[in-house]
Amino acid sequence: MNNLERIKAALSEHELDAMLITGMSTRRYATGFPSSAGAVIVTKGGAYFFVDSRYIEAATNKITGADVEMVTEKETYEVKLNRVIAEHGVKTLGIEEENMSYADFMRFNEKLNAKLVPAQKLLIKLRASKTEAELDKLIAAQRIAEKALEEVLPLIKPGVTEREIASELTSRMRRLGAYGNSFDPIVVTGINSSMPHGVPGDTQVKDGDFLTMDFGCVLDGYVSDMTRTVAVGHATDEMKKVYNTVLEAQLAGIAAAKAGVPGCEIDGAARKVITDAGYGEYFGHGFGHSLGMDVHEAPNANPSNKEPMPLGAVVSAEPGIYLPGRFGVRIEDVIYLRENDCVDITKSPKELIIL
Repeated sequence: MNNLERIKAALSEHELDAMLITGMSTRRYATGFPSSAGAVIVTKGGAYFFVDSRYIEAATNKITGADVEMVTEKETYEVKLNRVIAEHGVKTLGIEEENMSYADFMRFNEKLNAKLVPAQKLLIKLRASKTEAELDKLIAAQRIAEKALEEVLPLIKPGVTEREIASELTSRMRRLGAYGNSFDPIVVTGINSSMPHGVPGDTQVKDGDFLTMDFGCVLDGYVSDMTRTVAVGHATDEMKKVYNTVLEAQLAGIAAAKAGVPGCEIDGAARKVITDAGYGEYFGHGFGHSLGMDVHEAPNANPSNKEPMPLGAVVSAEPGIYLPGRFGVRIEDVIYLRENDCVDITKSPKELIIL
């Protein structure tokens, strides 16, 4: 069953006659075709992909399982969609309320001959559980990121800047086959490492600093995400204590992670380790987020998610401790949830490295 068929099969469960898909990553999820424009409509009787002349030839060659048609000044998206709505007797049309702009909603609401119903949860639920083919793509993207890190580590020494390290990670992932970054790399050293989402600048690495690198790449539409914190020159006893606490917390969270366990319990297993060590107030974010075609997907392993995590979810495992004005540590792997346990798909070493 391909993704268009999965969406079609889910319509009745969500009391929909059809689903309108307009988000960039969700269009690709549905059709396998990447484009910056287009609209997909899936009904119980068929699927359609509408796009402008820039993509029509490539889409026609790539997409299977959906009728591909070109929109024009006369045959607009609204005209095409209303034809499908009439042909299939669509009364309730699901939309991606979190991806659709207010302007697009107002236009579609005015011009389409169906009731627009918020239904992003249909796609969120489907995308939360990865197929074996999706997992293979995520692993391939992860291997590129890991290889890039392996190549960059020997370049890290006092005097090199955060920005230079970020650039090296990016260029090496590209040379290894990545399409691009899954997000702008976070590379922070010294006191900047206490900022979980600090922006790489011209700060130079110094002897005795921690250096945190959070980065990933896109390959065949799927992303990787990993974080490693290393020490340069030497590490104090306190630095080692904080690092080992974060590592112990990550391992505890991974040990608790499996399908059916609420996200808050996975988070809680890691958070308890950090709290018991006296650093609870310095771990402000969640244990992890799902990822796939986007680097942040649902569901999350955080304190607010009381729902059971689904079978086949792919989730980051990234606890951290951040001491303001001093230093921070984060270690991030990616795990795949199975029925009775999880698999860590990240293979880079994570014991403290002192360069």
